[in-house]
Amino acid sequence: MALLSDLGTEIAIPVCAVIGIIFSLVQWFFVSRVKVSVDRSGDAAVKNGKNGNADYLIEEEEGINDHNVVAKCAEIQNAISEGATSFLFTEYQYVGIFMVAFAILIFLFLGSVEGFSTSFRPCTYDQEKLCKPALATAIFSTVSFLLGAITSVVSGFLGMKIATYANARTTLEARKGVGKAFIVAFRSGAVMGFLLAANGLLVLYITINLFKIYYGDDWEGLFEAITGYGLGGSSMALFGRVGGGIYTKAADVGADLVGKVERNIPEDDPRNPAVIADNVGDNVGDIAGMGSDLFGSYAEASCAALVVASISSFGISHDFTGMCYPLLISSMGILVCLITTLFATDFFEIKAVKEIEPALKKQLIISTIFMTIGIAIVTWTCLPSSFTIFNFGVQKDVKNWQLFLCVCVGLWAGLIIGFVTEYYTSNAYSPVQDVADSCRTGAATNVIFGLALGYKSVIIPIFAIAASIFVSFTFAAMYGIAVAALGMLSTIATGLAIDAYGPISDNAGGIAEMAGMSHRIRERTDALDAAGNTTAAIGKGFAIGSAALVSLALFGAFVSRAGISSVDVLTPKVFIGLLVGAMLPYWFSAMTMKSVGSAALKMVEEVRRQFNTIPGLMEGIAKPDYATCVKISTDASIKEMIPPGALVMLTPLIVGTFFGVETLSGVLAGSLVSGVQIAISASNTGGAWDNAKKYIEAGASEHAQTLGPKGSEPHKAAVIGDTIGDPLKDTSGPSLNILIKLMAVESLVFAPFFATHGGLLFKLF
Repeated sequence: MALLSDLGTEIAIPVCAVIGIIFSLVQWFFVSRVKVSVDRSGDAAVKNGKNGNADYLIEEEEGINDHNVVAKCAEIQNAISEGATSFLFTEYQYVGIFMVAFAILIFLFLGSVEGFSTSFRPCTYDQEKLCKPALATAIFSTVSFLLGAITSVVSGFLGMKIATYANARTTLEARKGVGKAFIVAFRSGAVMGFLLAANGLLVLYITINLFKIYYGDDWEGLFEAITGYGLGGSSMALFGRVGGGIYTKAADVGADLVGKVERNIPEDDPRNPAVIADNVGDNVGDIAGMGSDLFGSYAEASCAALVVASISSFGISHDFTGMCYPLLISSMGILVCLITTLFATDFFEIKAVKEIEPALKKQLIISTIFMTIGIAIVTWTCLPSSFTIFNFGVQKDVKNWQLFLCVCVGLWAGLIIGFVTEYYTSNAYSPVQDVADSCRTGAATNVIFGLALGYKSVIIPIFAIAASIFVSFTFAAMYGIAVAALGMLSTIATGLAIDAYGPISDNAGGIAEMAGMSHRIRERTDALDAAGNTTAAIGKGFAIGSAALVSLALFGAFVSRAGISSVDVLTPKVFIGLLVGAMLPYWFSAMTMKSVGSAALKMVEEVRRQFNTIPGLMEGIAKPDYATCVKISTDASIKEMIPPGALVMLTPLIVGTFFGVETLSGVLAGSLVSGVQIAISASNTGGAWDNAKKYIEAGASEHAQTLGPKGSEPHKAAVIGDTIGDPLKDTSGPSLNILIKLMAVESLVFAPFFATHGGLLFKLF
């Protein structure tokens, strides 16, 4: 028997989630104490020679109480916040229509499995007992799908709100030193990380308990209906990621090409018409998109583990605590990340620029070490010493220490992937410095070196993923892989905090430049931003690695649900599926890359038009028309996100219905195998080009100074590389991990339909 009783489990999970939410509100309170409004009470005190509120005294600016700077920051922050909010609302209107349509599809497909009959059916694990009808599964799957979708939207939206709230505050704190600015940016990231992790857990837990009222002892039916939650989360993430990615990169590429390369003005210069759209894009793509994406991974990993557990001994013997093992790991993760966050904000203080990146890396290491202990505690208190796990038709005996190892393998593989990514994308190491060096001979060599770096950076992560798959499958079959994925995602709150920190610092730098703050402040925000670039790459590495494991776990759940005993690669049905599946990530990337290209084209033309036709724009007398550029980005991304989204959502439906479950299993395996490679190489290539450009601009080492300054030929070559890498690292790469997971979870949700009615074409012959 497990040490933790069922009642204990029922209390522990929601309590941990609530603690997470409270902690994020506390962090938000700390961020909100930095004032962005101009306070006049400080003036009187300064005039009287008394030291008024120290926040309003900027020692660096020679004690001048510069209200215009604060007012300007507030104004820019408003513009960014409004742009981001209006874009997300527009996006959610379109996606909302799609959600409703897809919800109806789920209901019709799953309801038709047994001709919409309301009669009870014999259970699969025990033919004598009666289980709830297929119609119930259809209704509840639809409900959980909508719940997942709404939670995903809310996660992304809240993240964006917090980021736009914190960006100007980070800029203002940078006047007091880099440590203060770091803490504001990091705390705001933590708000998002904890809200998301706690929300995802809480909603899922409440849903399970509400569904249990109807399902009672039929746990297999219950957790089959819960899979809709993962599908909802990821389908929203797909549109958020693709739409946001196209938005941000159209603006970024347009602003860079005309501003930096043609007009030779600095990045985020207020004279550049695309500059507001660029800063809005950071929030809708990197924050809202990333939030929904990791929430989707998390929801799916939980669903995959729960589905497999429900047909294992936990489900059959109705062991609630054992069944909730995946949720208990996530609960422990929230507590561990809470302690880890205090290390960055309270226990240690950052005093110099060079301490920023190590502080962020320490977060990953500390959370991983603590989480290992946490997993041990959860495993020994919540699991019986031995139990059976469903493994393709047979029950496999598993010991609790084996399950502990499965989770740890995932957790540490995540850390390895994070550090390899960092090695290949940070300008502190030789790979990026080599790419920067290749800019001497122009853009072509830069592109060649960058691509080679991306391909090379795939090697170690793939071995890490392969090793964790082998170990976890050997110990606990498909359940092992699902909990390994959860292990990788267990420190999601810290991972997201580090990840959201990047775009917030990026925005802070943009605001400093636009508000015309001094060079020293811009240097500080640049240092925060460069560290943020690397951590964003680490975050993407995590997302891709976990997507691979999650997808495989879902694939296993799909195979057992569809009743396939083995997938034979040598049968033509499966092999054609493999080929087509491996092609899908290329098709998808082609669509997203082309969308960014065509949107950027319009943006470049508009920015050029404004520079050529608005008199006094280059001199800084006239104001550019920011709104038009924002509109170009919005229109392009809304229009262009539909085809790639449709490709991913419709493929499993078409393949499953017309070609059957064997071909579909081939497609899933193929897309997983090729998608992971492209995703890792695209993200790392883009990250390396971006940091090579930053390396030349910062001119921190002698080597970098021989390549610089800004505007030199090597710098222009680096900007071109960075511009090519933008859609790779922020649109195609990150969206691919959603493609891999989404197709798998969708196949799992529709598995009952495909198993009974699928393969129409092969039935004809």
